[in-house]
Amino acid sequence: MASSSTQPGAAENKSILTPVMILEGHETWKHSLQDSHEFSYISCISYSPDGKQMTSGSRDKTIRRWDLREGKEIEEAREVCKNGIDAVGVSRDGRWVVTAADEELKVSEVETGIVRTFHTWTTCIDISADSRALVASGSYDGARIWSLDTGKLVAGPFKTGEDHLGPITSVRLSEDSRKLAVSSHWGGYLHVWDVQAQKLLVQKSTPNKHSGFKLPVFWTTEDKSIVAVFRFTGDDITTIYEFDASTLKTVGAPFEHTSRSAINGLALSPDCVLLASASYDGTVKLWAFESRQLLASFDVSISPRTLVLSPDARQLAYTTFEDTKIYVCDIPANILASIGLEARPSVCIPHTDIIYMLIFYRSINLIRATLVCSISMQHLVPRVVNQ
Repeated sequence: MASSSTQPGAAENKSILTPVMILEGHETWKHSLQDSHEFSYISCISYSPDGKQMTSGSRDKTIRRWDLREGKEIEEAREVCKNGIDAVGVSRDGRWVVTAADEELKVSEVETGIVRTFHTWTTCIDISADSRALVASGSYDGARIWSLDTGKLVAGPFKTGEDHLGPITSVRLSEDSRKLAVSSHWGGYLHVWDVQAQKLLVQKSTPNKHSGFKLPVFWTTEDKSIVAVFRFTGDDITTIYEFDASTLKTVGAPFEHTSRSAINGLALSPDCVLLASASYDGTVKLWAFESRQLLASFDVSISPRTLVLSPDARQLAYTTFEDTKIYVCDIPANILASIGLEARPSVCIPHTDIIYMLIFYRSINLIRATLVCSISMQHLVPRVVNQ
């Protein structure tokens, strides 16, 4: 159970969040050929299960994969699509990559190259965490669940009379895939469904309509609660809540991100230890989830649009509203230590270090060769004299 009081351990003193790498390659795009305005943002990013790669999608009609050890795109893995990409996800076992582009939901099996396409308008996706190989999709007319193995519809559409208030902006399957959380930040509701029975178990709604940000929702450990941004009163969505999954009553103290600008990014680490949030004013905050302690508050140069944590919770990546770059940041070691984590060791060796290492090992080998030759000569000389 979460703490009932917020502990502002880190004051509002902000520091700069410096990226360890910036991934560039996506291009600006237009809604149509007739549109004179160019847009500069990446729609979605997702870490691979081992945290060594990242997949990104953009309305520039490309899906790109990045090697985070080298800090560059894996160009042979790039995929050009006929429509702009709105959502991308990678399964926890790395077997599946799922992308949503306008009226198509596409599933790619990495090892075999098999591609399945579901013809459904999709605004958001989530891949099951267990072995059932399911993908949930949300749209304007409800949520659906599909089989990744067969490409068939398993359940849905899940919809109520409130769904006309706006498109579904987030879907999230529980760890056991028995329940589905559905939210709309345009319509202002949060639903929990029984997947097998296709029954609405509990719902929460508000007459206050939210902004158009596509904010995710998260299940916590053992599917006991749901973490989501919600607005009960006020003009902007500035607060993160934990809701009991069976009643949708709030649990513990909320996370008050800001009172000035709406939250537009949210991420929860898989172990539910670290929570990250971002707002349109260019602020990124890190929280210890269980204690509600604010660990750090950062300023970034451009307002974040998409925010994700690496699978090991030691890295944070984000995109912005104003460029086509992916910013990858290591979470500072002192912050990780405060929640019982060690900093991630560097996996990249600078080129200068590699050169020095090669020179060192070559020198060692020369020394070894000299010693071997010297020892051999010492054995040869006595033999010659004795003859």
